[in-house]
Amino acid sequence: MAAVTLEPASVSPSAQEAPTTWHSPPARTARLRARLVGTPPGDRLLGWLGPLVVAAIGGFLRFWNLGSPHQLVFDETYYVKEGWSMILFGVEMKNDPALEAAKQIDQNFTAGHVSTVYDPTVGDLVVHPPVGKWVIGWGEQLFGITNSFGWRFSVCVLGTLSILMVGRAARRMFGSSLLGTVASILLAFDGHHFVHSRTGLLDLIVMFFGFAAFCCLLIDRDHSRAVLAARVGRVTRSELTRFGPSMGWRPWRWAAGICLGLSTGTKWSGLYFVVAFGLMTVLWDLGARRAAGIRGWRVAWLVRDSPYAFLQLVGTTAVVYCLSWWGWFVSSNGYNRHWADTHGSAKWGWVPAAVRSWWNYHAQMLEFNVNLHSDHPYKTNPWSWMIQGRPTSFFYEGPKKGADGCTVAVCSKAITSIGTVSVWWGATLALVVLLFMWALRRDWRAGAILAGLAGGYLPWFALQDRTIYSFYAVAFVPWVVLACTYVLGLAIGPPTAGRQRRQVGLLVTGLFCVLTVSLFAFFYPIYTAQVVSQDFWRAHMWFPSWV
Repeated sequence: MAAVTLEPASVSPSAQEAPTTWHSPPARTARLRARLVGTPPGDRLLGWLGPLVVAAIGGFLRFWNLGSPHQLVFDETYYVKEGWSMILFGVEMKNDPALEAAKQIDQNFTAGHVSTVYDPTVGDLVVHPPVGKWVIGWGEQLFGITNSFGWRFSVCVLGTLSILMVGRAARRMFGSSLLGTVASILLAFDGHHFVHSRTGLLDLIVMFFGFAAFCCLLIDRDHSRAVLAARVGRVTRSELTRFGPSMGWRPWRWAAGICLGLSTGTKWSGLYFVVAFGLMTVLWDLGARRAAGIRGWRVAWLVRDSPYAFLQLVGTTAVVYCLSWWGWFVSSNGYNRHWADTHGSAKWGWVPAAVRSWWNYHAQMLEFNVNLHSDHPYKTNPWSWMIQGRPTSFFYEGPKKGADGCTVAVCSKAITSIGTVSVWWGATLALVVLLFMWALRRDWRAGAILAGLAGGYLPWFALQDRTIYSFYAVAFVPWVVLACTYVLGLAIGPPTAGRQRRQVGLLVTGLFCVLTVSLFAFFYPIYTAQVVSQDFWRAHMWFPSWV
């Protein structure tokens, strides 16, 4: 088991071995590969088995009684109904005006009277792109709209898959199957991730595709560096051209672009991952060319690598995002679909009417999102998100004795999105370590984790005057987990560390995982709408701001 170590490629070109020590192309390639990629862990079975077992356990917990409560929870009132509208009409339709006036929309939908819920002639102005609602709708189509299990099925699948993904990503980054399993445990038993995995909302879908893009870029980093090592290793230093060879056609970076398009096509906040990961991957390329001894590494990076990366990530994201609106383009009654027919333009008249209508729709979406300043009891400031200052209550009922299984005077039945505090508070402290290791020790792993946090978290600080909620933080929870895992890996130390240090580090890591699982078990009843006494519920509201 290897723990976190400094990136071999951080060595400057001047520190590389002289050409005379490179005896043959295979030897040169092996040395370059070790420098650029490092040595992967050899225990492949454990590398898969640990995260798979944890994902199976996490999935069982998430799917168990997934359909309860058979009520639209929190913003499911929008996205679950819009998901089914996508299946029926290809676009989001407005609610039936009579039922809307009587405030009976949710009741009819829950009762299965879905044919009465929509006005099939009028499209609805919705403020998020369609991908996430298609994802939710496919689960509803699979199990039927009367089954609340189906409302949440697709999101639960993605939540379970992300447990496996974070374990594999951690193994690749830290070179340790043990740390990969630890990362899976921390995500599987994080309350924030757990609640979102069991709710038909969009934010976990943003997280899934954003994190999938990150995983693709991790694979691309290793593959492209292996290609560079092989191509540079074939020639002697004197035969190496000034700008060096290509790093290949980079299929995994194309895949990352597709995932980023799907994330942005779920919520516009996914666009920030495009910026963060775009910078991350091109800086990796810069470091690779420098470490490989390419003489013109700056120019090669600027002229050859960066434009191609822009095409792969930004270009692919744009194409996938546009394609995600195909349901709206082929519809006849989507919102604003025929706006251009009655709004001529001397300047933009050459643009197809459907595109002008679509662009105006986006202008209305932007106006809504920028000017959302309504008050809400769970409105929060992003400064409080990492420390769980104001968790969002998704669902609450207070049944009295004799109702809904309540056996005391007053009970509580709640779903509250509280992140497991050992993970979130630990990650808050880990930020200091990450900044130090990235800025002063040049550890690319710390930089990669910070890139994920920057893409998912930092943009909200520019929107502090807008109505925003702490549950948005689920979009960057994988990097919160990786931050904790990184520090635990530092505590364990590399294989060359002393036996006592590694034993202490392993003990600390084990205790941290036990603490995380124990806290999850403690809060489990208020993650899953179990009927408990109000005193029991209050005992879980550790701070006044949690109520």
